[in-house]
Amino acid sequence: MSETTEKVKCLIIGSGPAGYTAAIYAARADLKPVVYEGLQPGGQLTITTEVDNFPGYPDGTLGTEMMEDFKKQAQRFGTEVRFGMITEVDFSERPFKLKADDGKTIIADTIIIATGASAKWLGMESESKYNGFGVSACATCDGFFYKGKDVAIVGGGDTAAEEATYLAKLCRKVYLIHRRDELRASKAMQKKVLETPNIEILWNHVPKEIVGKEEGFSKSVTGAILTNVKTGKDKKIDIDGFFVAIGHKPNSDLFKGKLEMDETAYLITAPNSTKTNVEGVYACGDIQDKTFRQAITAAGSGCMAAIEAERFLSST
Repeated sequence: MSETTEKVKCLIIGSGPAGYTAAIYAARADLKPVVYEGLQPGGQLTITTEVDNFPGYPDGTLGTEMMEDFKKQAQRFGTEVRFGMITEVDFSERPFKLKADDGKTIIADTIIIATGASAKWLGMESESKYNGFGVSACATCDGFFYKGKDVAIVGGGDTAAEEATYLAKLCRKVYLIHRRDELRASKAMQKKVLETPNIEILWNHVPKEIVGKEEGFSKSVTGAILTNVKTGKDKKIDIDGFFVAIGHKPNSDLFKGKLEMDETAYLITAPNSTKTNVEGVYACGDIQDKTFRQAITAAGSGCMAAIEAERFLSST
């Protein structure tokens, strides 16, 4: 085997709660896992501020610190964590053959995919500026911080409608901003939104800019400027939080034509399992979960993937 070729029992592609938890379990099972962290080590949690809904952190913690804890725990049991990306995969035969961005070829007995999904953003400069400081793509994660306050959410599908009604239970006022004059959400979800008294739908509007204030290193959202797509007129709303719910994109491009996916490119796994359609390849976390998308469920599926990989290796 050449210097640029390496053999591993278990290769984990991606980090975050799913990847690091898979690494903890795989390392404890003596699979000597190697993790390639990808472009965003720690995953989506690293672009949030406080995480208050993960068990074991009674006072909450920063997303970056939590992911560092997960990583250290995985390394404590012998996981090798590498900053880098897998750029090519060949699942046509076992052991599997992969290439990394440093030119190394990896021969792996099992693969655990934990590449996650990325929130779709509107693309405004101000959205990026206040991301994690009042701008969020997850109402379930961050809604609690806006208890009794006014917020806005952008979108018109089921996710936006569901998150708007969730926020309405916590917040004083919720503006639902939609560029059309009717929602795309299911009739049941539309009914729920329309019957919730503290949700105001701003039809035919698109966000133009998010406004806020900066004090030293601290930033916070104070409002948003919206444009009426029919009249071209701008209006300003005063808000403390701005949520984007226009969908997620699974980070699955690397596996197109290699693994089974659904119509939105999420990897398909067997019921009650992380098994993909290729024996020895497992998928966990947001790359295969478009329903819950929480750190705790991602971590749980990472545990499942490592256990299934270990059982597979024991039986072969």
